Amino acid sequence: MNLMYHSTRNSNIRATASQAILQGLSPDGGLFVPESIPQLTKSIDELAGMNYRELAYEVLSLYLTDYTQEEIKDCISKAYDHKFDSPDIAPLYKAGGVHYLELFHGATIAFKDMALSILPHLLTTAARKNNISDEIVILTATSGDTGKAALAGFADVEGTKIIVFYPKDGVSSVQEKQMVTQKGDNTYVIGIRGNFDDAQTGVKKIFGDKDLEERMSKAGYRFSSANSINIGRLLPQIIYYFHSYVELYRRKEIIEGEHINFVVPTGNFGNILAAYYAKQMGLPVGKLICASNDNKVLFDFFQTGVYDRKREFILTISPSMDILVSSNLERLLYHIAGDDASKTKELMEALSSRGRYEITPDMRKNLEDFVGGYATINETSATIHKVYTEAKYVIDTHTAVATSVYEKYIDKDKDRVKTVIVATASPYKFAESVLNAIGIKELPNDDYEQAVLLREISGIEIPVAVEEIHRAEIRHKIVCETDEMKTEVEEILKII
Repeated sequence: MNLMYHSTRNSNIRATASQAILQGLSPDGGLFVPESIPQLTKSIDELAGMNYRELAYEVLSLYLTDYTQEEIKDCISKAYDHKFDSPDIAPLYKAGGVHYLELFHGATIAFKDMALSILPHLLTTAARKNNISDEIVILTATSGDTGKAALAGFADVEGTKIIVFYPKDGVSSVQEKQMVTQKGDNTYVIGIRGNFDDAQTGVKKIFGDKDLEERMSKAGYRFSSANSINIGRLLPQIIYYFHSYVELYRRKEIIEGEHINFVVPTGNFGNILAAYYAKQMGLPVGKLICASNDNKVLFDFFQTGVYDRKREFILTISPSMDILVSSNLERLLYHIAGDDASKTKELMEALSSRGRYEITPDMRKNLEDFVGGYATINETSATIHKVYTEAKYVIDTHTAVATSVYEKYIDKDKDRVKTVIVATASPYKFAESVLNAIGIKELPNDDYEQAVLLREISGIEIPVAVEEIHRAEIRHKIVCETDEMKTEVEEILKII
Protein backbone atom coordinates (compact mmCIF):
# COMPACT_ATOMS: atom_id res chain seq x y z
CA MET A 1 0.00 0.00 0.00
CA ASN A 2 1.12 3.55 -0.76
CA LEU A 3 2.07 5.79 2.13
CA MET A 4 0.08 8.96 1.52
CA TYR A 5 0.88 12.51 2.59
CA HIS A 6 -1.44 15.30 3.63
CA SER A 7 -1.27 18.94 4.61
CA THR A 8 -0.47 19.95 8.17
CA ARG A 9 -3.46 22.33 7.92
CA ASN A 10 -6.04 20.16 6.15
CA SER A 11 -6.09 16.36 6.33
CA ASN A 12 -8.34 16.20 3.27
CA ILE A 13 -5.54 17.50 1.02
CA ARG A 14 -3.75 14.26 0.18
CA ALA A 15 -0.92 13.34 -2.17
CA THR A 16 1.42 10.50 -2.99
CA ALA A 17 5.10 10.95 -2.19
CA SER A 18 5.94 11.98 -5.75
CA GLN A 19 3.03 14.45 -5.87
CA ALA A 20 4.04 15.98 -2.53
CA ILE A 21 7.65 16.37 -3.72
CA LEU A 22 6.47 17.96 -6.98
CA GLN A 23 4.22 20.47 -5.22
CA GLY A 24 6.68 21.37 -2.47
CA LEU A 25 4.08 23.34 -0.53
CA SER A 26 0.48 22.24 -0.06
CA PRO A 27 -2.11 24.43 -1.88
CA ASP A 28 -3.43 25.68 1.48
CA GLY A 29 0.01 26.87 2.61
CA GLY A 30 0.56 23.84 4.85
CA LEU A 31 3.45 21.37 4.70
CA PHE A 32 3.10 17.77 3.60
CA VAL A 33 3.53 15.12 6.30
CA PRO A 34 3.28 11.32 6.06
CA GLU A 35 -0.08 9.97 7.27
CA SER A 36 1.91 7.62 9.49
CA ILE A 37 5.60 7.32 10.28
CA PRO A 38 6.86 3.94 9.04
CA GLN A 39 8.90 1.62 11.23
CA LEU A 40 12.29 0.33 10.14
CA THR A 41 12.12 -3.43 10.61
CA LYS A 42 15.80 -4.27 10.02
CA SER A 43 17.93 -4.80 13.14
CA ILE A 44 20.91 -2.57 13.89
CA ASP A 45 23.11 -5.62 13.30
CA GLU A 46 21.67 -5.98 9.79
CA LEU A 47 22.05 -2.26 9.09
CA ALA A 48 25.68 -2.41 10.23
CA GLY A 49 26.51 -4.49 7.15
CA MET A 50 25.31 -1.74 4.80
CA ASN A 51 27.11 1.23 3.27
CA TYR A 52 25.52 4.70 3.15
CA ARG A 53 23.74 4.11 -0.17
CA GLU A 54 22.26 0.80 0.97
CA LEU A 55 21.13 2.37 4.23
CA ALA A 56 19.57 5.23 2.27
CA TYR A 57 17.49 2.74 0.30
CA GLU A 58 16.23 1.05 3.49
CA VAL A 59 14.99 4.40 4.83
CA LEU A 60 13.68 6.04 1.66
CA SER A 61 11.85 3.00 0.33
CA LEU A 62 9.56 3.17 3.37
CA TYR A 63 8.51 6.72 2.51
CA LEU A 64 8.64 6.84 -1.30
CA THR A 65 6.16 4.04 -1.83
CA ASP A 66 4.96 5.17 -5.27
CA TYR A 67 8.55 5.11 -6.59
CA THR A 68 9.83 1.79 -7.91
CA GLN A 69 12.81 0.06 -6.34
CA GLU A 70 14.84 0.86 -9.45
CA GLU A 71 13.85 4.54 -9.37
CA ILE A 72 14.88 4.97 -5.73
CA LYS A 73 18.20 3.19 -6.24
CA ASP A 74 18.92 5.24 -9.36
CA CYS A 75 18.29 8.51 -7.46
CA ILE A 76 20.55 7.34 -4.61
CA SER A 77 23.40 6.26 -6.88
CA LYS A 78 23.34 9.60 -8.72
CA ALA A 79 23.30 11.56 -5.46
CA TYR A 80 25.88 9.89 -3.24
CA ASP A 81 28.82 9.49 -5.58
CA HIS A 82 32.15 11.20 -6.31
CA LYS A 83 30.64 14.57 -5.30
CA PHE A 84 31.47 13.55 -1.74
CA ASP A 85 35.15 13.55 -0.78
CA SER A 86 34.74 10.74 1.78
CA PRO A 87 33.71 7.15 0.99
CA ASP A 88 31.67 7.23 4.21
CA ILE A 89 29.64 10.18 2.79
CA ALA A 90 29.12 11.41 6.37
CA PRO A 91 32.16 10.47 8.52
CA LEU A 92 31.88 10.27 12.29
CA TYR A 93 34.88 11.98 13.90
CA LYS A 94 35.77 11.63 17.57
CA ALA A 95 37.41 14.65 19.19
CA GLY A 96 37.77 15.35 22.87
CA GLY A 97 35.52 12.45 23.81
CA VAL A 98 32.68 13.78 21.63
CA HIS A 99 31.48 12.35 18.31
CA TYR A 100 30.99 14.81 15.45
CA LEU A 101 28.85 13.74 12.50
CA GLU A 102 30.55 15.56 9.63
CA LEU A 103 27.89 16.47 7.09
CA PHE A 104 30.10 18.79 5.03
CA HIS A 105 31.92 16.47 2.66
CA GLY A 106 29.71 17.21 -0.34
CA ALA A 107 30.10 19.64 -3.22
CA THR A 108 29.24 22.79 -1.26
CA ILE A 109 30.82 21.83 2.12
CA ALA A 110 27.60 22.11 4.13
CA PHE A 111 24.98 19.66 5.39
CA LYS A 112 22.43 20.80 2.81
CA ASP A 113 24.34 18.65 0.27
CA MET A 114 23.07 15.54 2.05
CA ALA A 115 19.51 16.17 0.84
CA LEU A 116 20.00 18.51 -2.11
CA SER A 117 22.20 16.02 -3.94
CA ILE A 118 19.23 13.69 -4.26
CA LEU A 119 16.27 16.09 -4.45
CA PRO A 120 16.73 17.02 -8.16
CA HIS A 121 16.60 13.33 -9.06
CA LEU A 122 13.55 12.67 -6.86
CA LEU A 123 11.85 15.69 -8.42
CA THR A 124 12.54 14.92 -12.08
CA THR A 125 11.56 11.29 -11.49
CA ALA A 126 8.33 12.52 -9.87
CA ALA A 127 7.58 14.69 -12.90
CA ARG A 128 7.93 11.69 -15.25
CA LYS A 129 5.79 9.52 -12.98
CA ASN A 130 3.00 12.09 -12.97
CA ASN A 131 3.20 12.86 -16.71
CA ILE A 132 4.23 16.47 -16.08
CA SER A 133 5.56 18.20 -19.17
CA ASP A 134 5.75 21.70 -17.61
CA GLU A 135 9.16 23.11 -16.82
CA ILE A 136 9.68 22.98 -13.05
CA VAL A 137 10.75 26.27 -11.46
CA ILE A 138 12.55 25.74 -8.17
CA LEU A 139 11.95 28.80 -6.01
CA THR A 140 14.05 28.97 -2.85
CA ALA A 141 14.99 31.32 -0.03
CA THR A 142 18.31 30.69 1.69
CA SER A 143 20.07 31.77 4.85
CA GLY A 144 23.34 30.80 3.20
CA ASP A 145 23.76 27.07 2.59
CA THR A 146 20.53 25.80 0.98
CA GLY A 147 20.97 28.22 -1.92
CA LYS A 148 24.35 26.99 -3.10
CA ALA A 149 23.53 23.33 -2.51
CA ALA A 150 20.27 23.68 -4.46
CA LEU A 151 21.98 25.59 -7.27
CA ALA A 152 24.67 22.92 -7.53
CA GLY A 153 22.07 20.15 -7.53
CA PHE A 154 19.79 21.67 -10.17
CA ALA A 155 22.36 23.36 -12.43
CA ASP A 156 21.65 22.36 -16.03
CA VAL A 157 19.14 19.67 -14.97
CA GLU A 158 16.85 19.34 -17.98
CA GLY A 159 13.30 20.59 -17.50
CA THR A 160 14.11 22.82 -14.54
CA LYS A 161 14.98 26.39 -13.64
CA ILE A 162 16.15 27.46 -10.18
CA ILE A 163 15.73 30.92 -8.61
CA VAL A 164 17.42 31.58 -5.27
CA PHE A 165 16.83 34.62 -3.04
CA TYR A 166 19.31 35.39 -0.24
CA PRO A 167 19.77 38.26 2.26
CA LYS A 168 22.41 40.47 0.65
CA ASP A 169 24.12 41.37 3.93
CA GLY A 170 23.15 38.27 5.90
CA VAL A 171 25.49 35.54 4.63
CA SER A 172 29.23 34.97 4.86
CA SER A 173 31.53 36.15 2.07
CA VAL A 174 32.24 32.56 1.04
CA GLN A 175 28.54 31.67 1.04
CA GLU A 176 27.77 34.65 -1.20
CA LYS A 177 30.62 33.93 -3.59
CA GLN A 178 29.53 30.31 -3.88
CA MET A 179 26.10 31.45 -5.04
CA VAL A 180 26.91 34.42 -7.28
CA THR A 181 29.56 32.45 -9.19
CA GLN A 182 27.22 29.52 -9.87
CA LYS A 183 27.31 28.26 -13.45
CA GLY A 184 24.31 26.84 -15.33
CA ASP A 185 22.00 28.34 -17.95
CA ASN A 186 19.00 27.59 -15.72
CA THR A 187 20.33 29.22 -12.52
CA TYR A 188 19.34 32.63 -11.12
CA VAL A 189 20.56 34.21 -7.88
CA ILE A 190 19.09 37.40 -6.41
CA GLY A 191 20.13 39.28 -3.28
CA ILE A 192 17.40 41.02 -1.28
CA ARG A 193 17.64 44.03 1.01
CA GLY A 194 16.36 42.31 4.13
CA ASN A 195 16.98 39.23 6.26
CA PHE A 196 16.29 35.54 5.68
CA ASP A 197 12.79 35.72 7.17
CA ASP A 198 11.96 38.47 4.64
CA ALA A 199 13.22 36.23 1.82
CA GLN A 200 11.32 33.21 3.11
CA THR A 201 8.09 35.21 3.55
CA GLY A 202 8.46 36.63 0.05
CA VAL A 203 8.92 33.17 -1.46
CA LYS A 204 5.84 31.85 0.38
CA LYS A 205 3.78 34.78 -0.95
CA ILE A 206 4.90 34.01 -4.50
CA PHE A 207 3.95 30.35 -4.01
CA GLY A 208 0.49 31.41 -2.84
CA ASP A 209 -0.15 33.87 -5.69
CA LYS A 210 -2.97 32.24 -7.68
CA ASP A 211 -2.86 34.78 -10.53
CA LEU A 212 0.85 34.15 -11.02
CA GLU A 213 0.25 30.40 -10.86
CA GLU A 214 -2.35 30.66 -13.63
CA ARG A 215 -0.08 32.73 -15.86
CA MET A 216 2.80 30.33 -15.25
CA SER A 217 0.63 27.37 -16.17
CA LYS A 218 -0.29 29.00 -19.49
CA ALA A 219 3.41 29.58 -20.15
CA GLY A 220 4.28 25.95 -19.33
CA TYR A 221 5.80 26.43 -15.85
CA ARG A 222 5.06 25.12 -12.37
CA PHE A 223 6.67 25.96 -9.04
CA SER A 224 8.34 23.58 -6.63
CA SER A 225 10.67 24.17 -3.70
CA ALA A 226 14.13 23.07 -2.63
CA ASN A 227 13.66 24.48 0.87
CA SER A 228 13.04 22.09 3.72
CA ILE A 229 9.34 22.86 3.39
CA ASN A 230 9.58 20.22 0.62
CA ILE A 231 9.19 16.73 2.09
CA GLY A 232 11.76 15.58 -0.48
CA ARG A 233 14.34 17.67 1.40
CA LEU A 234 13.42 16.34 4.81
CA LEU A 235 13.33 12.58 4.15
CA PRO A 236 16.96 12.15 2.99
CA GLN A 237 18.11 13.86 6.20
CA ILE A 238 16.71 10.97 8.25
CA ILE A 239 19.33 8.66 6.74
CA TYR A 240 22.39 10.12 8.44
CA TYR A 241 20.95 9.72 11.93
CA PHE A 242 20.67 5.97 11.33
CA HIS A 243 24.12 6.04 9.73
CA SER A 244 25.75 7.65 12.80
CA TYR A 245 24.07 5.20 15.18
CA VAL A 246 25.18 2.26 13.06
CA GLU A 247 28.73 3.61 12.92
CA LEU A 248 28.90 3.85 16.73
CA TYR A 249 27.64 0.26 16.88
CA ARG A 250 30.29 -0.90 14.39
CA ARG A 251 32.99 0.70 16.54
CA LYS A 252 31.60 -1.07 19.61
CA GLU A 253 31.00 2.32 21.26
CA ILE A 254 27.40 1.24 21.91
CA ILE A 255 25.42 -2.00 22.01
CA GLU A 256 22.27 -2.60 19.99
CA GLY A 257 19.32 -0.83 21.57
CA GLU A 258 21.45 1.58 23.62
CA HIS A 259 20.09 5.13 23.48
CA ILE A 260 22.18 8.04 22.20
CA ASN A 261 21.55 11.79 22.17
CA PHE A 262 21.88 14.17 19.23
CA VAL A 263 22.80 17.85 19.40
CA VAL A 264 21.68 19.77 16.32
CA PRO A 265 22.44 23.43 15.50
CA THR A 266 19.05 24.64 14.37
CA GLY A 267 17.50 27.51 12.43
CA ASN A 268 14.66 26.39 10.21
CA PHE A 269 14.14 23.19 12.28
CA GLY A 270 14.37 20.72 9.38
CA ASN A 271 17.60 19.02 10.46
CA ILE A 272 16.46 18.24 13.99
CA LEU A 273 12.98 17.29 12.76
CA ALA A 274 14.65 14.57 10.67
CA ALA A 275 16.21 13.25 13.90
CA TYR A 276 12.73 13.24 15.48
CA TYR A 277 11.41 11.19 12.54
CA ALA A 278 14.32 8.75 12.95
CA LYS A 279 13.39 8.31 16.61
CA GLN A 280 9.72 7.79 15.71
CA MET A 281 10.86 5.11 13.22
CA GLY A 282 12.45 3.15 16.06
CA LEU A 283 16.02 4.47 16.25
CA PRO A 284 17.09 4.34 19.94
CA VAL A 285 17.38 8.07 20.62
CA GLY A 286 17.26 9.71 24.03
CA LYS A 287 17.27 13.50 23.88
CA LEU A 288 17.19 15.76 20.84
CA ILE A 289 19.12 18.83 21.94
CA CYS A 290 18.08 21.86 19.87
CA ALA A 291 20.93 24.40 19.74
CA SER A 292 20.15 28.03 18.85
CA ASN A 293 22.31 31.13 18.55
CA ASP A 294 21.39 34.62 19.83
CA ASN A 295 18.21 34.45 17.72
CA LYS A 296 16.85 32.05 20.31
CA VAL A 297 13.20 31.86 19.28
CA LEU A 298 13.30 28.04 19.46
CA PHE A 299 14.98 27.99 22.88
CA ASP A 300 12.26 30.27 24.23
CA PHE A 301 9.60 28.06 22.65
CA PHE A 302 10.90 24.93 24.38
CA GLN A 303 11.17 26.82 27.66
CA THR A 304 7.72 28.42 27.64
CA GLY A 305 5.52 26.82 24.98
CA VAL A 306 5.21 30.26 23.36
CA TYR A 307 6.59 30.94 19.89
CA ASP A 308 7.10 34.69 19.40
CA ARG A 309 8.84 36.04 16.32
CA LYS A 310 8.35 39.67 17.40
CA ARG A 311 11.87 40.36 18.58
CA GLU A 312 15.13 41.92 17.47
CA PHE A 313 16.81 40.11 14.58
CA ILE A 314 20.49 39.61 15.41
CA LEU A 315 23.22 39.10 12.82
CA THR A 316 25.64 36.55 14.25
CA ILE A 317 28.75 34.62 13.19
CA SER A 318 26.50 31.58 12.56
CA PRO A 319 24.34 33.17 9.82
CA SER A 320 22.58 30.01 8.62
CA MET A 321 20.81 30.00 12.00
CA ASP A 322 19.82 33.68 11.92
CA ILE A 323 16.14 32.83 11.58
CA LEU A 324 13.05 33.91 13.54
CA VAL A 325 10.42 31.89 11.64
CA SER A 326 11.34 28.20 11.73
CA SER A 327 9.18 26.77 8.96
CA ASN A 328 9.63 23.08 9.77
CA LEU A 329 8.39 23.55 13.33
CA GLU A 330 4.91 23.42 11.77
CA ARG A 331 5.37 19.71 11.10
CA LEU A 332 6.32 19.09 14.74
CA LEU A 333 3.29 21.10 15.93
CA TYR A 334 1.07 18.84 13.85
CA HIS A 335 2.55 15.69 15.40
CA ILE A 336 2.53 16.89 19.03
CA ALA A 337 -1.09 18.05 18.57
CA GLY A 338 -2.01 14.42 17.90
CA ASP A 339 -2.00 14.86 14.10
CA ASP A 340 -4.61 17.60 14.45
CA ALA A 341 -4.58 19.68 11.25
CA SER A 342 -7.17 22.17 12.49
CA LYS A 343 -5.10 22.97 15.59
CA THR A 344 -1.98 23.40 13.47
CA LYS A 345 -3.83 25.75 11.13
CA GLU A 346 -5.06 27.79 14.09
CA LEU A 347 -1.52 28.19 15.45
CA MET A 348 -0.02 29.12 12.09
CA GLU A 349 -2.75 31.69 11.47
CA ALA A 350 -1.97 33.19 14.88
CA LEU A 351 1.72 33.40 13.94
CA SER A 352 0.82 35.13 10.68
CA SER A 353 -1.65 37.61 12.15
CA ARG A 354 -0.23 38.27 15.63
CA GLY A 355 3.39 37.12 15.33
CA ARG A 356 3.06 34.58 18.15
CA TYR A 357 1.20 31.51 19.38
CA GLU A 358 1.08 29.37 22.50
CA ILE A 359 0.70 25.59 22.47
CA THR A 360 -1.55 23.65 24.86
CA PRO A 361 -0.30 21.88 28.03
CA ASP A 362 -0.88 18.50 26.33
CA MET A 363 1.26 19.57 23.39
CA ARG A 364 4.02 20.66 25.76
CA LYS A 365 4.03 17.20 27.32
CA ASN A 366 4.70 15.78 23.87
CA LEU A 367 7.87 17.87 23.62
CA GLU A 368 9.70 15.76 26.20
CA ASP A 369 12.03 14.39 23.51
CA PHE A 370 13.50 17.88 23.09
CA VAL A 371 15.86 20.06 25.11
CA GLY A 372 16.49 23.65 24.06
CA GLY A 373 19.72 25.55 24.53
CA TYR A 374 21.49 28.55 23.03
CA ALA A 375 24.96 30.04 22.74
CA THR A 376 25.91 33.69 22.38
CA ILE A 377 28.42 34.95 19.84
CA ASN A 378 31.11 35.14 22.52
CA GLU A 379 30.34 31.61 23.76
CA THR A 380 30.47 30.33 20.17
CA SER A 381 33.92 31.86 19.59
CA ALA A 382 35.19 30.60 22.94
CA THR A 383 34.05 27.07 22.07
CA ILE A 384 35.92 27.11 18.74
CA HIS A 385 39.05 28.16 20.64
CA LYS A 386 38.59 25.52 23.33
CA VAL A 387 37.98 22.61 20.93
CA TYR A 388 40.99 23.63 18.83
CA THR A 389 43.25 24.06 21.87
CA GLU A 390 42.20 20.87 23.66
CA ALA A 391 41.45 18.48 20.79
CA LYS A 392 43.26 20.08 17.80
CA TYR A 393 39.96 19.86 15.92
CA VAL A 394 38.67 22.89 14.02
CA ILE A 395 34.90 23.37 13.95
CA ASP A 396 32.79 25.97 12.19
CA THR A 397 30.62 28.55 13.91
CA HIS A 398 27.37 26.55 13.69
CA THR A 399 28.91 23.36 15.02
CA ALA A 400 30.41 25.48 17.79
CA VAL A 401 26.92 26.65 18.81
CA ALA A 402 25.91 23.00 19.17
CA THR A 403 29.08 22.14 21.11
CA SER A 404 28.63 25.04 23.49
CA VAL A 405 25.00 24.11 24.11
CA TYR A 406 26.00 20.48 24.72
CA GLU A 407 28.65 21.47 27.27
CA LYS A 408 26.11 23.56 29.17
CA TYR A 409 23.58 20.72 28.97
CA ILE A 410 25.86 18.09 30.53
CA ASP A 411 27.03 20.53 33.20
CA LYS A 412 23.42 21.08 34.21
CA ASP A 413 21.82 17.66 33.66
CA LYS A 414 24.83 15.35 34.18
CA ASP A 415 23.50 13.27 31.28
CA ARG A 416 26.40 11.01 30.23
CA VAL A 417 24.55 9.22 27.45
CA LYS A 418 26.72 8.84 24.33
CA THR A 419 26.13 11.91 22.20
CA VAL A 420 26.57 12.85 18.55
CA ILE A 421 27.02 16.52 17.67
CA VAL A 422 25.85 17.28 14.15
CA ALA A 423 28.62 19.22 12.37
CA THR A 424 26.80 21.13 9.69
CA ALA A 425 29.51 23.04 7.79
CA SER A 426 33.20 23.06 7.03
CA PRO A 427 35.23 25.64 8.97
CA TYR A 428 36.43 26.86 5.56
CA LYS A 429 32.96 28.25 4.91
CA PHE A 430 33.40 30.72 7.79
CA ALA A 431 37.19 31.02 7.84
CA GLU A 432 37.37 34.60 9.09
CA SER A 433 35.18 33.97 12.14
CA VAL A 434 36.96 30.67 12.88
CA LEU A 435 40.43 32.21 12.67
CA ASN A 436 39.37 35.12 14.87
CA ALA A 437 38.02 32.65 17.44
CA ILE A 438 41.21 30.57 17.41
CA GLY A 439 43.09 33.74 18.28
CA ILE A 440 44.73 34.89 15.05
CA LYS A 441 45.10 38.64 15.52
CA GLU A 442 45.98 39.83 12.02
CA LEU A 443 43.98 38.33 9.16
CA PRO A 444 44.41 38.88 5.42
CA ASN A 445 41.40 40.58 3.81
CA ASP A 446 41.24 38.12 0.93
CA ASP A 447 38.97 35.09 1.50
CA TYR A 448 41.34 32.69 -0.21
CA GLU A 449 44.35 33.88 1.79
CA GLN A 450 42.28 33.28 4.93
CA ALA A 451 41.62 29.74 3.68
CA VAL A 452 45.36 29.21 3.15
CA LEU A 453 46.01 30.36 6.72
CA LEU A 454 43.32 28.03 8.04
CA ARG A 455 44.95 25.14 6.16
CA GLU A 456 48.27 25.88 7.86
CA ILE A 457 46.60 25.88 11.26
CA SER A 458 44.24 22.93 10.83
CA GLY A 459 46.25 20.64 8.58
CA ILE A 460 43.07 20.03 6.57
CA GLU A 461 43.29 20.57 2.82
CA ILE A 462 41.30 23.44 1.32
CA PRO A 463 38.09 21.95 -0.11
CA VAL A 464 37.56 21.96 -3.87
CA ALA A 465 34.50 24.19 -3.36
CA VAL A 466 36.70 26.97 -1.92
CA GLU A 467 39.40 26.51 -4.56
CA GLU A 468 36.77 26.87 -7.30
CA ILE A 469 35.24 30.15 -6.13
CA HIS A 470 38.69 31.70 -5.79
CA ARG A 471 39.03 31.55 -9.57
CA ALA A 472 35.36 31.90 -10.57
CA GLU A 473 33.70 34.83 -12.29
CA ILE A 474 30.72 36.58 -10.66
CA ARG A 475 27.70 35.78 -12.84
CA HIS A 476 24.72 36.90 -10.72
CA LYS A 477 24.55 40.58 -9.74
CA ILE A 478 20.88 41.43 -9.17
CA VAL A 479 19.82 42.92 -5.82
CA CYS A 480 16.20 43.90 -5.13
CA GLU A 481 13.79 45.05 -2.44
CA THR A 482 11.55 42.40 -0.87
CA ASP A 483 8.47 43.81 -2.62
CA GLU A 484 10.24 43.39 -5.98
CA MET A 485 10.81 39.62 -5.64
CA LYS A 486 7.71 38.67 -7.62
CA THR A 487 8.65 41.07 -10.43
CA GLU A 488 12.11 39.51 -10.66
CA VAL A 489 10.54 36.05 -11.00
CA GLU A 490 8.15 37.30 -13.70
CA GLU A 491 11.03 38.84 -15.67
CA ILE A 492 13.10 35.65 -15.48
CA LEU A 493 10.16 33.59 -16.74
CA LYS A 494 9.12 36.31 -19.23
CA ILE A 495 5.49 36.28 -18.08
CA ILE A 496 4.99 39.99 -17.29
